[in-house]
Amino acid sequence: MEYKDYYKILGLERGADQAEIKRAYRKLARKYHPDVSSEEHGEEHFKEVNEAYEVLKDPEKRAAYDQLGAGYQSGQDFRPPPGWDEGFEFHGGGYTNADPEAFSDFFESLFGRGGFSQTYGGRQRHQYSAQGENTYARITIDLEDSYRGGTRQITLKHPTLGANGRPQLRERTLNVKIPKGITGGQQIRLAGQGEPGMGSGGPGDLYLEINFNPHALYHTEGKTVFLDLPLAPWEIALGAKIQVPTPDGPVKMTIPANSANGKKLRLKGRGIPARQAGDMVVVLQTVTPPASTDAQREVYRRFGEAFEFNPRKTIGG
Repeated sequence: MEYKDYYKILGLERGADQAEIKRAYRKLARKYHPDVSSEEHGEEHFKEVNEAYEVLKDPEKRAAYDQLGAGYQSGQDFRPPPGWDEGFEFHGGGYTNADPEAFSDFFESLFGRGGFSQTYGGRQRHQYSAQGENTYARITIDLEDSYRGGTRQITLKHPTLGANGRPQLRERTLNVKIPKGITGGQQIRLAGQGEPGMGSGGPGDLYLEINFNPHALYHTEGKTVFLDLPLAPWEIALGAKIQVPTPDGPVKMTIPANSANGKKLRLKGRGIPARQAGDMVVVLQTVTPPASTDAQREVYRRFGEAFEFNPRKTIGG
């Protein structure tokens, strides 16, 4: 997937105001419109111009796009950095009234299917509605927070359009109660913390999507927690009783004799403690100690002589 420099597409500097963006769009849209353009690849340019305008005309999408930084080059291989939009408070919806099929994979990776619009649903702007709009953001917590629950202080960045016609970020800090047993991808609803209503209308709600920070030991799939457990060859072959770490504290576990490398053992109910607790899956990983001395090398030689074992037999080795 290629990075798109939306400012370059519209022939603008990154500090352009909204009036400059609109003028540049109108000029290029007339130039490349399929009904009037005789330019080579005019239709392709017209689609790029529309996509660039879709992002830069919207203070929320523009502020998020700007956060990626100016270090990327047009056409450069690109993948969205993990958590690139964390803490941004959106109204939801990557598309306004445009055809989503007309946009590139780059746009969709940030704002479309697979971006925040899929998670939070379509944009709904009601200019004369008295009810405040709901807003949405992603936040990242530690896996242990899900096991314990508790309160976290978070800071959200809300993109707005400043008086100078350029996007600016307004920050607010909230104390958020993390429910015990919440999983990645679930949302926390904060009633009344969305956009203020008009007149006597009540405010909207704020929805926080939960992601987990990368962990040195564990990864999750839904309520299931996975651990790669290093074991010595003799523990794999002879079996062992060992202490296994879990996010809720260590537990004793029996490793069956002659276990295969990669074998999965399940600790029932030791996953994320949701209403119906998940399990913890322990994946056995053999770690071979290095032969650093003559005595250690001799042990390996005797070990090899004691077994009639060819690990490459199945591939004809």
